[in-house]
Amino acid sequence: MLVYPSSIDLSSSALRHLTEELAVRQREIGTRWRRLPAGRQALLALAHPRCGDTYAQLAAGFGIGVATVYRYIREAIEVLAARAPTLATAMEAARTQAFVILDGTLLPIDRIAADTPYYRLLWASPALPGATHDLTAVRSHGIVDALAAVGLKCWADKAYQGAGRHIRVPFRGRRLKRWKRRHNSSHAKIRCVGEQAMAVLKGWRLLRKLRCSTNRITDIVKAVLVLHHAST
Repeated sequence: MLVYPSSIDLSSSALRHLTEELAVRQREIGTRWRRLPAGRQALLALAHPRCGDTYAQLAAGFGIGVATVYRYIREAIEVLAARAPTLATAMEAARTQAFVILDGTLLPIDRIAADTPYYRLLWASPALPGATHDLTAVRSHGIVDALAAVGLKCWADKAYQGAGRHIRVPFRGRRLKRWKRRHNSSHAKIRCVGEQAMAVLKGWRLLRKLRCSTNRITDIVKAVLVLHHAST
């Protein structure tokens, strides 16, 4: 358990990983002095997405200004997002697995318009508006083509009907034959473990109600994914 003025339910490996990344960044840009050393900046940056603490709360807790908190958090998210796996990397990792699960999730945000065995969350796509249909999102991100390129099949819910033979979906309809109902039941048992991966994202309180510019959502999710991998 990491501690600043309050507890953060993360392993110390996440703190070490982010501290190392920030130290490398500071050497690259030639930083000589900061209000907080890399380790404290990393702790501050972890508290924001994990606990959902506001900039004002963090500024008071760490004894720095709100503007400094904003800069430190933005820098940490950018550093982590740059290390997030690509779709190609995820496909390469998935080739060694028995199967993969495809799913999407909504992240609440207080902005209503855009500003100009062991199951692991492999990859998170760039964020799209909440009204985007799941099938549209899959096609626009090139996931269908990526699965076909490596010959990998995945399990997904009914929203992905028509995505192609590499994405297995349940049968639709109310009066299904018995064998189709059995198929749907087995399909649901496999697919439900994907919810465990989605729960990883919702474990970061900031993602339960985003208050940032919509342009930053993708980087925030990528940063969370990198920290998740660093902690496992």
